[in-house]
Amino acid sequence: MKGSLVALDHINGRTVAAYMVDGRLDDLLMDAPDSTTPAPGSIFLAIVDRPLKGQGGVMLRLPNHTAFLRVNKGLRPGQTLLVQVTGYGDDGKAVPVTHKILFKSRYAIITPDAPGLNISRSIRDDDERDRLLECAHNQMQDCDFGLIIRSVADGVPSDEIEDDIAEMRTAAETVLAGQSGTDPTLLVEAPDPHILAWRDWQAPDQVVDNEGCFEEHGVLDAIEDLKTPLVRLSGGASMYVEPTRALIAVDVNTGGDTSPAAGFKANLACARELPRQLRLRGLGGQITIDVAPMPKKDRKQFEMALRKALREDVIETALVGWTPIGHYELQRKRERLVIDFTAL
Repeated sequence: MKGSLVALDHINGRTVAAYMVDGRLDDLLMDAPDSTTPAPGSIFLAIVDRPLKGQGGVMLRLPNHTAFLRVNKGLRPGQTLLVQVTGYGDDGKAVPVTHKILFKSRYAIITPDAPGLNISRSIRDDDERDRLLECAHNQMQDCDFGLIIRSVADGVPSDEIEDDIAEMRTAAETVLAGQSGTDPTLLVEAPDPHILAWRDWQAPDQVVDNEGCFEEHGVLDAIEDLKTPLVRLSGGASMYVEPTRALIAVDVNTGGDTSPAAGFKANLACARELPRQLRLRGLGGQITIDVAPMPKKDRKQFEMALRKALREDVIETALVGWTPIGHYELQRKRERLVIDFTAL
């Protein structure tokens, strides 16, 4: 089907949300198989355990887990600290957290540690910005918290936006008022994939949430394709996306094309498709691309295509550059759960 569709369903008891664009799977959210795994967005009262010399951070104790905070000044063992999970920890590693807490909803983000009322820069109409600023003032007066109104609020009725702001402000006040105690405690659970889909996927043409909707709309077939590292590209080219313990390896192949421009065309196709594949598979960290052979003069155009594709991606990714042996490296934030599709 043409247009965008959000499908909300379950696979083997796990909550899953899928975003389809013109019948093609564009994004996928799935909760962890272990319900005790701290997910991004969770807020904890943590206990400072010990500093890690040379790493600029401290280890923290959470309920049933350890966490790493990249701050150590002014912290002492045994001290309690309010933290928020920012990503998934690798197997055997600590959960990454931050002490800068955010309360995020569909239209607004409450920032307790950053005062000020702000409107998304992507909203450029002055009258609309004034209207949204009035909504912010109505709900945030006599409050020291900061507020960011998100771009999706553009054109939304004022009462709906103000209700959203009020709900987030109440949540922030409740959490910050209840951060006493001496034991590590979960204060706010992370939103599940269905809530994240409502919060972060903007204005789909259709939303379906009946049981079995994944099969009806081709989501299960798209997930089946993700069970293999092989990704078919245009022009008969392909790439393999394979996670290892140290990095994500991407190998680009030209297929049966033996023309002089085959390598360049395959690499451009890889640049356009790679952000989607990383997003769907939940992959992050260090990424090394073994590009197909191409002249050095074409490298800049490859980088431009990759940069353009990443601008439309929702996960922060840095372009590191070329290695001496001709590989291209990226560094991607680990904020998604790595999905083992073979286990589904």
